[in-house]
Amino acid sequence: MMSTDLATLAPPLLALGTGVVSALLYARKRRWADALLAGVAGAALAVTIADVRLPTDGTSATATSIAVGTAAGRLADADRAAIPAAAGIVQTGDGLRDAEWRDLPARPLQWKPAAADLLWLDFPRSISLGRIFTLTVRRPQSAAWRLQLLAENKQVLADSGTPSAASQLSVQWLAPVAENMVLQARLLDANGKTIAQGPIPLQVKDAVPLQIQGRFDAPSFDARVLNQLLADGGAIMDWNVTLGKAITRSETARAPLTTPNAIFVDAAYVEHLSPAARGSLLAQAAQGITLVILGGSAADVSMWQRELGLYLHPQSPTTEKEDVRQFGVTLAMPPATLNPADNAAAPWSVLARDVKKQPWMWQRAVGQGQVVWMGVMDWHKYAISEPHLLTLWWQSAMDRIALESPQKTAWQLNDPMPVPGLRSEVCAQGVKPGAALTVTGQPPLAMQPRSDKADGVCAAFWPRQAGWVQVSAEGMTEQGSEYVYAAGDWPAWQRALRRDATAVYVARATPSGIARADAGTAGMGGEQWPSWPTAIVFALALFGLWWREQRGGGSRPSERIGTETD
Repeated sequence: MMSTDLATLAPPLLALGTGVVSALLYARKRRWADALLAGVAGAALAVTIADVRLPTDGTSATATSIAVGTAAGRLADADRAAIPAAAGIVQTGDGLRDAEWRDLPARPLQWKPAAADLLWLDFPRSISLGRIFTLTVRRPQSAAWRLQLLAENKQVLADSGTPSAASQLSVQWLAPVAENMVLQARLLDANGKTIAQGPIPLQVKDAVPLQIQGRFDAPSFDARVLNQLLADGGAIMDWNVTLGKAITRSETARAPLTTPNAIFVDAAYVEHLSPAARGSLLAQAAQGITLVILGGSAADVSMWQRELGLYLHPQSPTTEKEDVRQFGVTLAMPPATLNPADNAAAPWSVLARDVKKQPWMWQRAVGQGQVVWMGVMDWHKYAISEPHLLTLWWQSAMDRIALESPQKTAWQLNDPMPVPGLRSEVCAQGVKPGAALTVTGQPPLAMQPRSDKADGVCAAFWPRQAGWVQVSAEGMTEQGSEYVYAAGDWPAWQRALRRDATAVYVARATPSGIARADAGTAGMGGEQWPSWPTAIVFALALFGLWWREQRGGGSRPSERIGTETD
């Protein structure tokens, strides 16, 4: 087996070609023995300098499977050293974490997981102040249970309520201050007995204020409530509402709007603009600003079709109740009088749907930005009755709109559960490759690009002890924090993570996966052909040619090169 790379093939091909030409020249003179020696010399030289490898399946012919135990969650050093030469792995226990499997070559794995108590935790490690923190726990067991979120002083912050046999429970909490904290999650059975309890690290950061412009020509309670929600979230707003022909209510921004995140307008404002002013508004969106249109006041169907390619249709009065958009159990909002169709034509597309799969938000790209159509109204009714749910709904809407953050760098701490002694990874976005990463108590590390991390660079380190670890890097505007769990924290979650990582390794260790891994690591997937035998053949062939030339080639004088014939 040989490499097919042209740069690798060129030298041996040149050597082989030279040998063939020499053999032909000798054969032309009927010097058959010399032609054979020249051909053998050329072929031997070509094989000597070529990257010829022996076919292999990644293991030696005499390799056997190795039995490894992973009950302790780690791999013994002797087993780690023996796996590369083994034909397969017979595993007992729950397996290894992803960081350890990645360090091992792909080998067929025999494993039968035993019944065990497992759980999975899902929660954000970092949130902005004012955002709702949500903790979700999954358990395959069917017995009734409930979930609690505890403060650092063991005070109950949130409770899932009555014990339930559901496989998944969630709790939510609003952090009052920006700081690093280690909360606790507690799982209780139907009798109030603790099933499991462990730390929940959370980093609450000061929110980067949104910069919002608001322009409205149809004053409404919806616009008023939106203004209040943005103000409560700390947004910097330049807000203007037309109350009459000569009456406006303006709210000047408390700081300059250097890079506005979005412009909120109602449909009436866009319809009342002159064509030139509408073009200027769309030009702002094309520069990367999101234009959000509240569609409740739309009236001029032809204008929207002409200017934005948006085909609006009136809502049918006969399906008024069916058309109400439902968000969860409590929030229900009527659609706007005019809305795009469910299957809006390009360049428009549906951005969000309610629980009944009915669309309520549409969007289209404009240059580097986008235009968003909000097709529901009357959310102001919940400002008093359900302020918390209304805040969550608008947060969800903002997330879907995906307003661009002014911050161009961000930490990516994707390790679900770092523990001491196990390799962890820190990635950063917006940082140049080679930037120095500083981890508390460890020497600087060089961050390198990763093929699976777009615009990201990463570095690995081995945590030494449990607790918060601070990380910083050249080019990052702020420090990052990663919490290292103690080895005994959340044993059921650790088992689940090991089983998940082992299942991924099993998929990688299939025959096709082994072939891909071998191709990626060895290029040709086998041992290199030893070059010394062909080098000896080459030398002997050249010596034979020289010896025959010195003795006259063993042919008649008239057949020697450079002699005259009678």
